[in-house]
Amino acid sequence: MTTQVVRPAGAGHESLQVLLLSLVILLAAGLVVLLRSEKVEQHGVASHQLDARRDLNAAEQGIHTDLSVALDEIRLLQEEEQALPSPELLAEETLPPFTDDASARKRGAHQWQLLQLGDQPVYLGLSGDASVAGSFLLFPAHEGFDVWLNRSPDAAAPTDLQAAALTAAGWKQVAVQYDAGVTREHRH
Repeated sequence: MTTQVVRPAGAGHESLQVLLLSLVILLAAGLVVLLRSEKVEQHGVASHQLDARRDLNAAEQGIHTDLSVALDEIRLLQEEEQALPSPELLAEETLPPFTDDASARKRGAHQWQLLQLGDQPVYLGLSGDASVAGSFLLFPAHEGFDVWLNRSPDAAAPTDLQAAALTAAGWKQVAVQYDAGVTREHRH
């Protein structure tokens, strides 16, 4: 009787080959990503401006977003009324940030008013707590509306809506920039 011993095939060689193949694939993928990546140019804002994504705190970003969303409704009501709607009407329409609800109180409890500065109507939202969020100014401009922010606890209604006068009074324009960090641009 003959006994034949069959030794199991070693998995060490196969494991090493799979590991090397995986490493080659990862290096090739990394090289492709490195070669195809584009440099992102950072566009700064002017000295009288704040970037809506980078320079505003969470409460201010929330109010700015609410104002951006409210603009469509304000335009519709403006067409119906033939004038900008009052903050009271916007609050009746339950349109943030003009409503007095828990969210508005948490974001600085702004008191909104519609002012007439010369021939220009202006929404002014004075902050009840400037340490949470600054005061906002919203007025029609060339292309839509301009939003300005003043973080001073004693912010007041401006007398002149020119950029230089607003800046001198402590207001900063909120700029919205769309770059590669926000949207992806596909070039084919």
